[in-house]
Amino acid sequence: MEKVVTAILGGGQGTRLWPLTRHRAKPAVPIGGKFRLIDIPISNSIHANIDRIFVITQFNSASLHRHINQTYRFSVFSNGYVNILAAELTAERKDWYLGTADAVRQCLPRLLEPNPPEVLILSGDQLYLMNISEMLQTHRARGADLTIAVKPVSRAEASGFGILRLDPSGRITEFYEKPKTKEELDTLALDEQTQAALGFPAPPGSYLASMGIYVFRQEVLRELLVGSTTLDFGREVIPQALGTYKVYAYPYDGYWTDIGTIPSFHQANLDLTLPLPPLNLYDPELRIFTHPRFLPGTKVNECYVRYSVLGEGSILSGSRISDSIIGIRSVVRAGSVIERTVMMGADNWEPEGGAGDGQIPRGIGHDCHVRNAIIDFNARIGDGCRLVNAEGVENADSEQWTIRDGIIVVPKNAVIPPGTVI
Repeated sequence: MEKVVTAILGGGQGTRLWPLTRHRAKPAVPIGGKFRLIDIPISNSIHANIDRIFVITQFNSASLHRHINQTYRFSVFSNGYVNILAAELTAERKDWYLGTADAVRQCLPRLLEPNPPEVLILSGDQLYLMNISEMLQTHRARGADLTIAVKPVSRAEASGFGILRLDPSGRITEFYEKPKTKEELDTLALDEQTQAALGFPAPPGSYLASMGIYVFRQEVLRELLVGSTTLDFGREVIPQALGTYKVYAYPYDGYWTDIGTIPSFHQANLDLTLPLPPLNLYDPELRIFTHPRFLPGTKVNECYVRYSVLGEGSILSGSRISDSIIGIRSVVRAGSVIERTVMMGADNWEPEGGAGDGQIPRGIGHDCHVRNAIIDFNARIGDGCRLVNAEGVENADSEQWTIRDGIIVVPKNAVIPPGTVI
């Protein structure tokens, strides 16, 4: 496994996650109170003993670079590394990355320089814990040219994924990228042959979707990309490979979600607060690695806390917190109520009372009510604010806050004046 190379796709501009992606790349978005999205694929790769990792980035990558440089430092006795491959213009290439396949093509000389037997391609905006080494072993045992991790999804979700069918051996026979019409969806529902090859029961009416996790034999990846003008793996590369190469599915029945929108991001975080969360962050064999911060424990002063995750270094006083994520160095003051909210925390502490000059203190003030919201880093919410979207607004924009699909988002460094009602 140590000879394999991992390429993590940093994603596009992340417009559907705006304003969380206003100042950062999508893989740098904080999640779970202390992690970043990029920690997920890197951790999955490291658990498979694959520690030669490249992260392919393009948009707003400064904070992502900083996080990776501060976090992933391997022993001097190890050959491991996590390297950033940022989009760059050269004498030979004068275009930015135009798609997933194009991004890998532009980086191919560096990815293949260590002469890996396989290249593992992961997405930088998904939440899951998978036994990648088992996927690679299955790939080798079958003599596959390309293996794609797959998972059943509902009909409502199917139009957002590449949908496929299998023969009895698990080989992929059909692949359609993001089918939209009723006729296409009707023909792609899970049939008996695909269900049998899947190896575990899927809910009735399911579709088999690509998870965007690929294992390529090095020679096959080179043949498919070099000299080609294909831009995207799902739309072009995979359908073209079916007739020529041995393309197999690796079925996965664990937790996996694509963090593509504000609602999916909000729900993925809230899922972590359940008594038995679908993603087990407490598995000692599959830990998620992140930047070590050496913070003290959270201080809880006369609070009511229900079904929530509290990040270290926080100070919570006289408040009621339920079904929420409270991130690192958060401050919640007396009389406030926090419900179904993702509070990311702060980059550093400041003296109680704020930074001076009458500035609103960082965190959530006294006697506030926050419900169904995402509060980004370093936000300042004044006393007596009500961020509850009582009128049920679906979408709205303001300089200091946004509503997306009914969820209030307070961007990084935003200031909400005392008494504000949203």
